[in-house]
Amino acid sequence: MSDQENSPNNVANEKIAVKTWRAWRTVHEMVQDRGYELSETEVNVSLDSFKNNYCNIDGTVVRSKLKFSARPSPEMIKKLTPPATPSNPDPKADVGTIWVEFHDEDSLGAEHMRKFGKFCAQENHSTGILVSHVAVSASAKKEIAKFAQWTSIEWFLEEDLLINITHHELVPRHVLLSREEKAALLKRYRLKETQLPRILQKDPVAKYFGMKRGQVVKIIRSSETAGRYASYRLCV
Repeated sequence: MSDQENSPNNVANEKIAVKTWRAWRTVHEMVQDRGYELSETEVNVSLDSFKNNYCNIDGTVVRSKLKFSARPSPEMIKKLTPPATPSNPDPKADVGTIWVEFHDEDSLGAEHMRKFGKFCAQENHSTGILVSHVAVSASAKKEIAKFAQWTSIEWFLEEDLLINITHHELVPRHVLLSREEKAALLKRYRLKETQLPRILQKDPVAKYFGMKRGQVVKIIRSSETAGRYASYRLCV
């Protein structure tokens, strides 16, 4: 290895590239796990391929190139389509395309978030995910709610995506229930939804699956005596 390749700047760039690649891979897995259509070749990209496609010659990551979109799968559309009613015989699914973007600047303020929200709304993306290597400002967080009627904006810190938490051995399998499955669950046990145990919307696993308030998740755990058993949580 030459002195230039081993320079402090190049070593630092290499570390940043590895971290960004790990976050980029996790967000692809997250989008796929939510039910959007992504091929395995889009998800399982090697570090070398990532650097060849998204890094400059000096090894710096060009985060502006990391954007991508995905369509919901037929299964996801079916799960998130409300049941037909006399007043709404042809209900539309509560899901559409998702847009993911990596913020490439050294600050993330209200104007940045506003620009991102406007883009997602204008392009009719039902969900927008903004991944940043810097913390978001309080004013930027307030902008997210302003776009709620057009698009659901989510923000993640790259640092929090270096490891896919759902792959951890201590994290059980989570399965989001459809409206019909939720209704059947409540009917079977004669419960009101407020009687279910809760999971916060800001919980890392709830954030990973993009859970919304009122949705119910089935949590499947392994047991030495029962084999597997399920519990349920209401997102609040």
